[in-house]
Amino acid sequence: MSTELDVDDLVAIDMHVHVEKDSHGCLALDQELLDASAKYFSSDDERTPTVEHLADYYRQRNMAAVIFTVDASTGLGHPGLSSAEIAELAAAYPDVLIPFGSVDPLAKDSVATAESLARDHGVRGFKFHPSLQAFEPNDRHVYPLWEKLEELGLPVVTHTGQTGIGAGLPGGRGIKLRYSDPLLMDDVAADFPGLPIILAHPSVPWQDSAISMATHKANVYIDLSGWLPKYFPPQLVRAANGLLKRKVLFGSDYPVISPDRWIASFDGDLEIKPEVRPLIMKENAVKLLGLGGR
Repeated sequence: MSTELDVDDLVAIDMHVHVEKDSHGCLALDQELLDASAKYFSSDDERTPTVEHLADYYRQRNMAAVIFTVDASTGLGHPGLSSAEIAELAAAYPDVLIPFGSVDPLAKDSVATAESLARDHGVRGFKFHPSLQAFEPNDRHVYPLWEKLEELGLPVVTHTGQTGIGAGLPGGRGIKLRYSDPLLMDDVAADFPGLPIILAHPSVPWQDSAISMATHKANVYIDLSGWLPKYFPPQLVRAANGLLKRKVLFGSDYPVISPDRWIASFDGDLEIKPEVRPLIMKENAVKLLGLGGR
């Protein structure tokens, strides 16, 4: 087994993969929310993969995966999984797994926790979900956290647009979509120009805003996770094929959408230029994450 990630040997880098269960059997979400998201996505894959499962799954496909949880302890009232544990487990699979961390932005120790995850546990970036974590990204109370992440030089993946978590439940289980308007991150991108920001998912109903942000700001990117490509808004496909071809990233949102399903739709349902496909599937991620000395 390789002890490091060989980017030249990989067919793809999946930038958006969730760890849903820890080594003690604790779940990232309560069962009602897990069931609602599985129904929303018509997912029939393993819904609560562990780090070990993900390593085996992606190694079989000759892909690397950026893995993370979401710490929404305050927003959901449900204890989050340990990003430190996820990073430590991922360290056993450096040929295939790239760990990102997550901190609760509403926790008093969020800045210190983020610094510890980066310096002591080797996370390579951070994941946020404003709707689940119940915070506005441009709230000045959160700015010390963005300042620390910029100082650390690590990218941020943030959920944008609608979410399948809570979908179909009364009141959406209290989860508010407006927190995931990508324009709330535009303030952050402007005020912290050294912070790479990845807007996760087609940002429906704010897709045009996300495209504008990625066009306007050098530090803003878009990942294509959470939707099968056949459902992508046409303006996103045009941007990915042209103006944003070096700023768009493959992501599946596994386990709710498997990379196999995503790629089958990408290959069969979209007219992507041959020279653009390798950029989306791997090369843009390699450059953004600074892998393989690139």
